[in-house]
Amino acid sequence: MQLEFFWLIIILSLSFIEMITVNLVTVWFVASGLVSLILSFFNVPFLVQFGVFVILGFILLVTTRKMLTEKLNLHKQKTNLDRVEGMEGIVTDKISKYDPGEVKVDGKRWTAVEVNGKTVEKGKSVRIIKIEGVKLIVEEV
Repeated sequence: MQLEFFWLIIILSLSFIEMITVNLVTVWFVASGLVSLILSFFNVPFLVQFGVFVILGFILLVTTRKMLTEKLNLHKQKTNLDRVEGMEGIVTDKISKYDPGEVKVDGKRWTAVEVNGKTVEKGKSVRIIKIEGVKLIVEEV
C-alpha cells in the first residue's frame, strides 16, 4: 500500500509542476506515473515500476512533445508586428541580392530582403512573407 501512495504523490507533484510551467515536459511523466501506479496494484516489483516510469516517460516525451507543441503553438508569442505578415507594402529603396532595401508597410519603414534574392525596384509592390529579427522577408507581387 505504501507504493501506491508514493506514485500518487509523484503524480500529484508532477501535475502541479505542469500546471505552473505548462512546458509539456512533466505531463508525460504523469502518464507514466499512472501506469506505474496501476502496476503497483498488481504487486509488480518496485524496480520494474520505476523502470516503466522512467522509460515510458522519456518515450512519450520524445515521440509526442514536438508534435503537440506545434499543434498548441506554445512557443510562438504573437506581437503587434506579426500582423504585417501577409500584408502588401511598397518598396521605397531598391532591394537587391546583396543589398537589403526598404519597404513601407502599415505606415512604417522596414529593412527588407527578397525571399529568392531577386532585385525589386523602388515603387514596386511586395508581400511580406515573414519577419526575421528586424528585417522583412518579402516577395514581389
